[in-house]
Amino acid sequence: MKLEWRPAAFDDRERIMDFITLDNPKAALDLDFLFEKQANKLVEQPRLHKLGRMKNTREAVVHPNYVLVYAVSANTVTILRVLHTSQAWPA
Repeated sequence: MKLEWRPAAFDDRERIMDFITLDNPKAALDLDFLFEKQANKLVEQPRLHKLGRMKNTREAVVHPNYVLVYAVSANTVTILRVLHTSQAWPA
């Protein structure tokens, strides 16, 4: 199984890192590491996490405040979004 990040997920991740870096660069790096680590685990166990709020998605809590929204196909895990838990999802 392969891992794919959608552009929106990369944008989310970058925005989160930029925001956190303003106050705590190390915390931003640590969180980004968690995003990457969790995404790689999804390749091994793609159906481990709960069904998502949108059809055909799943959601993995990476940190109490952040969730990876992803989809699983026959051979790919696609990270769709990286969201703060306070964000409305779906919009």
